[in-house]
Amino acid sequence: MFSLVPELGIDLGTTNILVYLKGKGIVLREPSVVAVNTTTKRLVAVGEKARLMLGRTPGNIVAIRPMCEGVIADYSTTQKMLEYLIGQVCGKRRMLKPTVIVAVPSQVTPVEKRAVVQAAKSAGAKQAYPIEEPLAAAIGAGLPIASPGGNMIVDVGGGTTDIAVISLNGIVSSKSIRVGGNKMDEVIQRHIKTKYNLMIGDRTAEEIKMKIGSAYPLEQELVLEVRGRDLVAGLPKTIEVTSAEIREALMEPITAIVDRVKSVLEQTPPELSSDIIERGMMLTGGSALIRGFDKLLARQTGVPVHVAEDPLSCVALGCGRALDQLETIRDQFIETGFEA
Repeated sequence: MFSLVPELGIDLGTTNILVYLKGKGIVLREPSVVAVNTTTKRLVAVGEKARLMLGRTPGNIVAIRPMCEGVIADYSTTQKMLEYLIGQVCGKRRMLKPTVIVAVPSQVTPVEKRAVVQAAKSAGAKQAYPIEEPLAAAIGAGLPIASPGGNMIVDVGGGTTDIAVISLNGIVSSKSIRVGGNKMDEVIQRHIKTKYNLMIGDRTAEEIKMKIGSAYPLEQELVLEVRGRDLVAGLPKTIEVTSAEIREALMEPITAIVDRVKSVLEQTPPELSSDIIERGMMLTGGSALIRGFDKLLARQTGVPVHVAEDPLSCVALGCGRALDQLETIRDQFIETGFEA
């Protein structure tokens, strides 16, 4: 039966927010950035418009990321951002408040989980339920999680990486590490500053990561021109960086993720381990697109690694598909204790 009440699945990520509207699919995809007027406390811009303002605002306007390492760092700004985005999807003068499923990292504290749910309700949701990100990513990637077999998911997001083994719609073992795409950007910034005395911004570091970043040696190494501010002369300067040196810089966060994947494999029951060796593990999240990440993970663990067809959208798609089964599987994997 068709419901008039809007039903939304929200991937409230550290780097990007994706909103799934039941019946239509993913209808909104915006960076998790908000520009606020510090004098009036009013929103100036949300999403891509705010991202373009990072590092370029006058004194009375600040562009910030209200989410940090997968959890809310600025509650009031997150609530305003969600209110704006829900209004964009459902209409600002909506008669019926939406039901919302929000993805949260697998090992957040109850307080952090409650903050996410409360922010969604304050932003206009009638009911809000949290779902663990690796479970949502597995659903979105099309893994057969309802079957009695081992399914392994590695979701590398902007603020956190969630690793889980799933069977019969439940998480058997999991780990969450607060290392992701943003940490990779930080180590690139640090490398450029240390080696070249050049200061670059977050956007430039992300561009370097996506254009020439790799986790495994490339057949043909890449070179990229990078512009920034010379810390010695204080003037603009252009340098050339190679994919080999960026790969070396990225080894710190990537090794931390690989070690955590090994830890989850060590805790997995033998029967499920045999399933994982046969089926392989699924790699999702934006940083799954880093060249050679799947090859490195497969070599280090001895388990086949598959990259999802649309790794950036898996969590949001999983939230949306969970909406379709909300009544029947709510008790299995959604914490109903947070419902108002």
